Amino acid sequence: MRTVTIEGTTRVVPEHSSQRGRALKELREQDLVPCVLYGGEKVYHLTIPVSELRQIVYTPLVYVVDIKIDGKEVVNSIMKAIQFHPVTDNILHVDFYEINEERPIEVRIPVELEGLAEGVRLGGKLNFQSRRLMVKGFYKNIPERIRVDISGMLVGDTIHVGDLETEGFSIVEPKETVVCSVNVVRTTITDDAEDDLLDDEDEEEEEGETNEAAEE
Repeated sequence: MRTVTIEGTTRVVPEHSSQRGRALKELREQDLVPCVLYGGEKVYHLTIPVSELRQIVYTPLVYVVDIKIDGKEVVNSIMKAIQFHPVTDNILHVDFYEINEERPIEVRIPVELEGLAEGVRLGGKLNFQSRRLMVKGFYKNIPERIRVDISGMLVGDTIHVGDLETEGFSIVEPKETVVCSVNVVRTTITDDAEDDLLDDEDEEEEEGETNEAAEE
């Protein structure tokens, strides 16, 4: 995984809920996002500028985030949870989890399909069902993405989690979880069926005309 460094400033969390709400509103008006960093010996309550967070939030990739706290201490972390405003989609809160080299972590990383499935060339439709998968391992062994070669897939083929090969990490998902599949296109079946039906109707009309001529 790639590493990104961002700046964080410690903040004091007010005791009363009414004060907390007012304090959070003031932070957001300054384009600052309240964050929490946990998982280590100490829990940090931080504020981080929205501009710093955009580079790690609005991307399909997962980063190791080095948070430089108050311009001094640097803590390695990964982003665990993001809260967005339901209307504006603005970032409201971010949870970070402290990591180290001696403790495995769980993180959801993107799946990237490589190649063009043979079944798609023949008219099938690709269904990409699992675009992210939860994995577990030491953070230095976790890749940016899981690459899956689909070039050999035919119509009717399915790739499951159990079919994927990993090295240095494991996928924390049921083995029968579908990653992608190539299915028959229903519209194609419908069109073919309509053509067959029209052919049958034409044949029936021809037979009817032949019988009428014979009777005459």
